[in-house]
Amino acid sequence: MSLDLLPETLDTETAEAVNIDRSIGDFTFPERNKFDAGRGLSEKTVDYICDVKNDPQWVREFRHRALKVFRDKPMPTNWATEDLNNIDFDQIRYYLSDGEKPKRSWDDVPADVLETFERLGIPQQERAFLAGVEAQFDSEAAYSNVKEELSKQGVIFVNSAEGLKEHEEIFRPWFGKVIPTGDNKFSALNSAVFSGGSFIYIPKGLKLKQPLQAYFRINSESFGQFERTLIIADEGSEIMYMEGCTAPKFETATLHSAVVELVALKGAKIQYVTVQNWSSNVFNLVTKRGIAMEDAEVRWIDCNIGSRLTMKYPGVVMKGRRARGEVISIALANTGQHQDTGAKMIHAADETTSNVVSKSISVGTGRSTYRGQVHIPKHLKGCKNNTECDALLINTKSRTDTYPAITVKGNQHATQHEASVSQVSQEMLFYMMQRGISEGAAMSLAVNGFINDLVREFPMEYSVELKRLIDLEMEGSVG
Repeated sequence: MSLDLLPETLDTETAEAVNIDRSIGDFTFPERNKFDAGRGLSEKTVDYICDVKNDPQWVREFRHRALKVFRDKPMPTNWATEDLNNIDFDQIRYYLSDGEKPKRSWDDVPADVLETFERLGIPQQERAFLAGVEAQFDSEAAYSNVKEELSKQGVIFVNSAEGLKEHEEIFRPWFGKVIPTGDNKFSALNSAVFSGGSFIYIPKGLKLKQPLQAYFRINSESFGQFERTLIIADEGSEIMYMEGCTAPKFETATLHSAVVELVALKGAKIQYVTVQNWSSNVFNLVTKRGIAMEDAEVRWIDCNIGSRLTMKYPGVVMKGRRARGEVISIALANTGQHQDTGAKMIHAADETTSNVVSKSISVGTGRSTYRGQVHIPKHLKGCKNNTECDALLINTKSRTDTYPAITVKGNQHATQHEASVSQVSQEMLFYMMQRGISEGAAMSLAVNGFINDLVREFPMEYSVELKRLIDLEMEGSVG
């Protein structure tokens, strides 16, 4: 297939047309940390975090075991090696905090932190349509609140530190079980130094009508953010959880390495929505996985824009009969960026169903990669999988790769895989430009048409955030 998509004379304006306006998150305030673990990772770093957070002994032991696993595991060498080798773990700062507990009212949040989240629109979103919000600033939550009527119904929405201390009987049985410490090098790193993130429990039969949201903000230079999120939806319950991410642009590398574990018990539904807008110095190395029990559903909706390198493959283990897993993904890679994203679908029970739909856009010299895994073992019956991977290349130097790994054993299953690479047609652009539409606006229409069917999958309430990052305006920017 020819990659000569557009004449080079159009590249400059075209590139401008798909540039993302990241200025909304590109600001910072002076550090005001009471606790700083310093640079580098050692046993002392882990003990410092444990002491500051007053961790129980079992958590301290968990962290130290994870540190050993992190050291023993080699860096992944089969992909993104060059970028990963640019991470200097000795220069990362692993814990920063002002020592304050999460506030339940925005009036009590420190002025500079409040201004940060006001500029990002979080308090307004909470008032407009959210059932609860957690806002994390560097290593710890600055604000955490859930509507009173939900608390009375048994909903738990707190940060991970509160979860492991105040709700240990619910938290501990599932913590580290969906994603074991040794799953990969970066899940081990998170397990050693995790701080922040959400713990959510939805009681039996309760269907939340409004979403819960977390917002993760990096403010400090050479920092590593390692939030840990655990969501448990009890039998027959339903929840939508949304997260947003931003960071200012620094000259030095910033590391974001989260772990997210979802547990959907019998008949429960979890929908996890992510819109990330990391700055171009962030290494975004995240492990996300859910377990779906009988008749349960776990659904990941992912929008990846920004970062220097993103490696993220949300997964679902369909452990109960008739369980369902789904990943809906949009990725945009601009010059200097590599979006290495995908999905993992593990069928572990009869009559389970999985669906993967991935769309990527590569701009300038940006590179997008789909990396997927589907596994259906021989002893199962009646499993179904659908995988679709579509890529749009904007100009001649853009790159896209697709690495699907679909393993189906036995003859009682149905699977299908479709992949396509398309170009922005000169004829289409010419047609629109002849009717008075500028090249940038024409490119906007083309890209919006490419992703339109997936954009509809995002919650309507979150469309403002999504449009700020993806929509291509006539001036050649977003939002």
